[in-house]
Amino acid sequence: MNPEIKDSEEFLKKVKRYSNIKYTLSLIDTAYLLLILFLFLGLNFSKILAENITKSVPNHFIIIPLYILIACLIYYSLSFPLNLYRTFILEHKFCLTNQKIIDWFLDQVKAGAIFYLILVILFEAFYYIFRQNPGTWWLIVSIFWIFFSLILAKLVPIIIIPLFFKYKKLSDETLRQRIINLADRVKVKILDVFEIDFSSKTLKANAAFVGWGRSRRVILADTLKDRYSYDEIEVILAHEFAHYKLRHLLKLIFINSSVMVLSFYFIFKTSGYALKLFGLSSLSDIAALPLILIYFVIFGIIMQPFENYISRRLERNADILALKVTGLKEAFISMLEKLSLQNLADRNPKPLIKFFFFDHPPIDERIAMAREEA
Repeated sequence: MNPEIKDSEEFLKKVKRYSNIKYTLSLIDTAYLLLILFLFLGLNFSKILAENITKSVPNHFIIIPLYILIACLIYYSLSFPLNLYRTFILEHKFCLTNQKIIDWFLDQVKAGAIFYLILVILFEAFYYIFRQNPGTWWLIVSIFWIFFSLILAKLVPIIIIPLFFKYKKLSDETLRQRIINLADRVKVKILDVFEIDFSSKTLKANAAFVGWGRSRRVILADTLKDRYSYDEIEVILAHEFAHYKLRHLLKLIFINSSVMVLSFYFIFKTSGYALKLFGLSSLSDIAALPLILIYFVIFGIIMQPFENYISRRLERNADILALKVTGLKEAFISMLEKLSLQNLADRNPKPLIKFFFFDHPPIDERIAMAREEA
């Protein structure tokens, strides 16, 4: 890494400009989603759509998928310019991707199809449980959604990731064996180490430890494998393994599950008032689906700072354990320096930005921590 580039005024301005645009677009995206949901309900579009589908389709189990399909297509069409700029044009503007527009669009179609399928499963279950258990639906739905999210986490490395990336066993046998030895040292069982063609989508770098049980595996992006030293990659994976050793995933599952149960209980207790505002009689009406989404978007906004704070604490603990296990302080620091350059990371955000947007400690904080731990 060239420190002159990192510290140059022009580069720092570029990072700040990119970061500020990302923060702004995130806020606009959330506000725009809420606006469309409120208009969809307030202007009776949802009720009209639900009534027309119900009249045309006798099978109740087809009504929900059809409603969700039409609603998703409407939203995607209305948000397409913002989505195109945020995920394609902006990344090209800052030289963070070489992806072609047709490949980007195909990824959008695949991601949309997956998202649609997940929505259908979750809301088919919601409406079925609601009809069968009007008094306790909030608890049963919460349990089902939590269980489904766990199944989905197991399927991500097996089914979903291969839909977007070319997936193969790591070809660098020396690096592969080093990662396997690291996993053995910290007593983490992994299926194997894989690499994906991350560069086909983005020039940013990433690595992950994903899956459940026998499906647990290490995934390295080629943008990381080809540019980072063995020591730097080892300390990255030590950080990922530390999350497992410290039971961070279980803690996050507990927190997220608790939030979900509380969210559905709040909907159960207050939805009667909200339904009256939009002229709806019950949550069992498919036309009320946007109202449920409004609840979750608002809950997400309220809970995000709290979840970010918890996540930053867990990430710091994982950093500390990774340094303790590997002793690779200099590699840890050089790795973070490289990541900040490659990913155009905001190294030292303002407190309010950190509070709302950062689920990891900023780069400068992580580097300072590593030096203090020496």
